[in-house]
Amino acid sequence: MLIFSITEWWSNLEATAQIFWGIAIIFTVFFIIQFVISLFGLDFDSDVDIDIDIDVDADSSGGFSLDPSFTLLSVRSIIAFFTFFGWAGVLALSRGFGTSTVLIFASVSGLAAMLLVAYLMYFFSQLTEEGNADLRELIYQDGTVYLPIPGRRKGKGKVHVTLNESLREMDAVTEGEALPNGKAVKVVEIIDKDTLVVEPVEIFEAQAS
Repeated sequence: MLIFSITEWWSNLEATAQIFWGIAIIFTVFFIIQFVISLFGLDFDSDVDIDIDIDVDADSSGGFSLDPSFTLLSVRSIIAFFTFFGWAGVLALSRGFGTSTVLIFASVSGLAAMLLVAYLMYFFSQLTEEGNADLRELIYQDGTVYLPIPGRRKGKGKVHVTLNESLREMDAVTEGEALPNGKAVKVVEIIDKDTLVVEPVEIFEAQAS
């Protein structure tokens, strides 16, 4: 009976309403799953290769500089965007607004949610990094590549490492070949105060044998 009622309700919706309801329901489920995973201390963004870094800190000359610790696009922020996009669209349609107005309202709501989530992630990561943690303790510690690292120090990627029993996300470069996402690495040096130099763990395993 319940399934019949839901099917009837869905079939009576206009195509636009079905799209927004579909987006809202699907991404709300993802949002709940993400929340549950976060409760267990797992990282929902570990398999994401999209990374746009923006910083709004003005420098002494009045310009702006980029801060790689501010990530605009991540799994969390994308899910937040579509969740609020969907529900804002459903709300706007229920108020009788036209399609163009609905799209604008939904897009603005989704973008606001994305920026809020990105800022909160940045804020909490900054709190985590505060303190007197000595990065030198990371030397010869193992880590995992989070965002691919270009080879020959031609660019930075990111790695996950553990410092003071806390999982950290840090910039990293490598002297050798490019390192893909998920690659097990070992920290060999620290440069620019907060950038790690890493190499694949198999190099050290080969040397040990």
